[in-house]
Amino acid sequence: MQHKETIIPDILMMGEDDEPPSPANLLNIEKTTSQFAPPKAIYTSIPTLAGNRIRLARPHPRSTPKTRAFRKKYYPEVSDKEWNDWQWQMSSRIRRFDKINKMLKLSPEELDALSNPGFQLPLSITPYYASLLSVDDPLQALRRSVVPTSGELVKMPCESDDPLGEDHQSPIPGLVHRYPDRVLFLLLDFCSTYCRYCTRSRVVGHGSILPGRSRLERAIEYISRTPTIRDVLLSGGDPLTLSDDRLEWVISRLRAIPHVEIIRIGTKVPAVLPQRITPKLVKMLHRYHPLWMSLHFIHPDECTPETNRACNMLADAGIPLGSQTVLLKGINDSVETMTQLMHQLMMMRVRPYYLYQCDPITGSGHFRTSVEKGLEIIRGMRGFTTGYSVPTYVVDAPRGGGKIPMMPDYVEQHTSEALVLRNYENKIFRYPDSAI
Repeated sequence: MQHKETIIPDILMMGEDDEPPSPANLLNIEKTTSQFAPPKAIYTSIPTLAGNRIRLARPHPRSTPKTRAFRKKYYPEVSDKEWNDWQWQMSSRIRRFDKINKMLKLSPEELDALSNPGFQLPLSITPYYASLLSVDDPLQALRRSVVPTSGELVKMPCESDDPLGEDHQSPIPGLVHRYPDRVLFLLLDFCSTYCRYCTRSRVVGHGSILPGRSRLERAIEYISRTPTIRDVLLSGGDPLTLSDDRLEWVISRLRAIPHVEIIRIGTKVPAVLPQRITPKLVKMLHRYHPLWMSLHFIHPDECTPETNRACNMLADAGIPLGSQTVLLKGINDSVETMTQLMHQLMMMRVRPYYLYQCDPITGSGHFRTSVEKGLEIIRGMRGFTTGYSVPTYVVDAPRGGGKIPMMPDYVEQHTSEALVLRNYENKIFRYPDSAI
């Protein structure tokens, strides 16, 4: 089969007054003498609210043998300094058919998608994340999550481009006000790596939401004049792909609004671009507490030494970390895989938060499981592992209905005198529940 060179479209990061994500001086970075030199710890410190300081170790992160082999094969001239530079990772993203075709043995389904310009979401994978993909197995979990397949070209009757109705709940472009006391603030529509099941594939990677000052000002003004808003979630795209200065400009403006109590950041950076979590970024974020982070993980294979280092740096800075995981067919839809993922997250000091039913976004049918499968996973975890490791399983209701918790039914009977319950071991217990 002949395949013409396919250049995958990508977002233009330049707005009316924006800087691009890649540095201007990449070519001037000095290369280290040894590509795999032993890590040298460089320490920095940040002040705590109590007045003392926390030391943060910043070694070049140790990688897995798989990542080291990948670097040696495809990036032999790239120094440790470059590889561990998040801006080099960003500017070196894999976005073209010819490049990914050299790295992976593509399946017919992948070839069909990559040679077809009709799929909605661009291709973009950081070299770091590409190093975690299987060369030979197209069904490997991480590979399926970022490499397009022909399944994306199939639209089922239940699917839509905006299944959650976000566009109808946006008083300002890029600002979703669904719940009374909180808003979703989309800073940009750019990600370093695009997940093929993305809920916002209608806008992500297409340059429709740029981080221009005028748009951000309008959104911040809306938040400022709406006193019921106490919680702002920064998302996108991925807000951590912005420069430190641009991100701090947004956070500082929000922190100056008296009724904004909590600022949250939703990001997949620790999983796909852990090099982005630098001491400079962490020190900046630490200045704006209370600040929380929701991190996106889908599989245990994402929990690498580099990701562990990134999460620990954030946790050391006092930033509470919660995980958000999408339930995906053939990727994490088993009790064993999900339990292993949640255990590894706990080891990285990330508290399992939400398990999402995959939204019926256009072209996502090959990723969606039944709701019963999600309930089966929760039943298989509850009681068999610590409660901290069990996320809340939710369905984000279509047309803007919001997140609705889904729980296995443990109630067998409820009389005027007692509640009859079935526990995780399938045993029956009676709890006295009569009116006093």
